[in-house]
Amino acid sequence: MRKLTIAAFAMATTGLTAPAFAEGHSSKISEKPLELTIHLHHKRSIGYDENWPVEKAACAATNICLTDATVGANSTNSGEAMNLLLATGKIPDIVGSARVKETTDEYGPQGAFMPLNDLIEEHAPNIRAAFEKVPGLKSAITSADGNIYYLPYTPDGKYGRAFWIRTDWLDKLGLEVPQTVEEYEAALRAFKTQDPNGNGMADEVPYFARQWEELIRLVTLWGGRSSGSDTYHDFYVEDGVIKHPYAEVGYREGIKNLARWYEEGLIDLEIFTRGSSSREYLLSENLGGATHDWFASTGGYNRLADTIEGFEFKAMAPPANVNGDRIEEHRRIPVKPDGWAMGAGNQHPVETIKYFDYWFGGEGRTLANFGVEGEQYDLVDGKPTFKKEFLEAGPVNAQLWAIGGQLQARGYYMDYEYEKQWTNEFALEGIALYDAGDYLIDQFLGVALNEAEQKVIDKHFVQMRTYMLERQQAWILGNGDVEAEWDDYIAQLEKMGLNDVLEVMNAAYQRQYN
Repeated sequence: MRKLTIAAFAMATTGLTAPAFAEGHSSKISEKPLELTIHLHHKRSIGYDENWPVEKAACAATNICLTDATVGANSTNSGEAMNLLLATGKIPDIVGSARVKETTDEYGPQGAFMPLNDLIEEHAPNIRAAFEKVPGLKSAITSADGNIYYLPYTPDGKYGRAFWIRTDWLDKLGLEVPQTVEEYEAALRAFKTQDPNGNGMADEVPYFARQWEELIRLVTLWGGRSSGSDTYHDFYVEDGVIKHPYAEVGYREGIKNLARWYEEGLIDLEIFTRGSSSREYLLSENLGGATHDWFASTGGYNRLADTIEGFEFKAMAPPANVNGDRIEEHRRIPVKPDGWAMGAGNQHPVETIKYFDYWFGGEGRTLANFGVEGEQYDLVDGKPTFKKEFLEAGPVNAQLWAIGGQLQARGYYMDYEYEKQWTNEFALEGIALYDAGDYLIDQFLGVALNEAEQKVIDKHFVQMRTYMLERQQAWILGNGDVEAEWDDYIAQLEKMGLNDVLEVMNAAYQRQYN
């Protein structure tokens, strides 16, 4: 565990003790404008801009106005930026970052960040309401010492990714939507061998993915797991016990079959290198057959029917795996490690917690999710409704990022209604299908490690994870045989400290959730 050498972490308080403003009353937090400094770093916002329309509106509404103190804005890596910030020895009033939880779990107990428990209890009704509404939220953000040091970007809604397939290709080949892993494989093989795009060439790519990790997700079809959360390669919980998916027999069976699929050309041969443009390229060129991707954005590709005759790309239920189970491993996690915290030297903690609370309900939550009334949206029957010209101007989320909305380095409560408004009928139909089937499985919300536990993870897990991923890719590409090498692989993991890692993870999990 690294030690943080920062001089002035006196926990100052002010005399302000009035409760937070109730919804429907003035949102002014400070009688006079109050400036607070902020470090803000996320892939969507590698620095703070006080001219963002959302920030201008929040400043006018609350009288809390932020000034940029971001360190490392020339880097797109939030971890690097955070290390640079910590190295300065000067923590701003507010620190917003991707994966800020890791920093606050480590340095909060050392005195670098303000404990928020009492401030939330006394001054943050919207945050307390979110704790009541979102199961596991409060436990998930509580550090090993029992304190809360950060407030997360809190997603809304259940559904994230789904299985998608070219139903027009199925129709052309006389096939039904696959219901089992065997039928899914048969459909992919037909895509490969029977020329469904009709160009006389064997150029179809049966299964593709923008993120290669979505290929590993398919181990669920053989009883394996790839992750327990919306973070790739994460631990998962089974019967109250923390396990790592890449050390389990179902994973071995999955990798064995994915290697076979890859060898037979059922998987994009460039899946590890093609990158994020694969969906756009393979669908628009009438080459891609199936994937596993987000509902809203993937459903939008049915616009290609205007240029590709008959094009239809629809969500399908997860194929029943070899055990007869239909599993959708990915779902929206109810709490992210991204968000913001309060520096321990903050001289206005009460005003700051009220400002944090502003973004979790009422006017502030609407501002974070929809932008500025009259510009991005209007109120229709009391509900924020995006303007037609805004919806038609391009990706809604990208437009909002550009004005300071939907920023995950801000602690706020997402409103799924914002996304629903730009989700087309294909995606909504898929969501209804998944909702009816109840395919989602429980998630691992993460643990807060104490100093001794963190030392074990730091000593063993990074090297172990690298080894797991190296073998994973090698096996799929045919450089080795997972079944023949499995015993040696597990022995190597144990030598690298697997049992010690699982022991501390389970100890932390029991302490935090039970």
